[in-house]
Amino acid sequence: MAQQVSMTARERRHRRVRKRIFGTVERPRLAVFRSLQHIYAQLIIDGESRTVLSVSSLDPQLREVTVEGKSDMARRVGQLLGERALAAGFEACVFDRGGYLYHGRVAALAEGARSAGLKF
Repeated sequence: MAQQVSMTARERRHRRVRKRIFGTVERPRLAVFRSLQHIYAQLIIDGESRTVLSVSSLDPQLREVTVEGKSDMARRVGQLLGERALAAGFEACVFDRGGYLYHGRVAALAEGARSAGLKF
């Protein structure tokens, strides 16, 4: 008999969204994970199962910066990710909000990445 696994609403939304989103070499997937304290973003090439770039609020470059709040930190994480992605040769990506609503810190991260020049 198969055991049922209970999923949260966020996990169900994430699986539903991931059916349609796929990162390629030309347009990697920008995956976002949000915890209570920090925010993490990765550029992933799904065809190769490879993480190309990763930035979080724990990054040494961001730890020394004073911020107004968590949304401001998310915006700075997005800007840093966008700058590093452009330096690595990626101009566009596919945004994967990870089942989170496009609001608050998730939207701030996307806004920061766009302001750095990354296209979605």
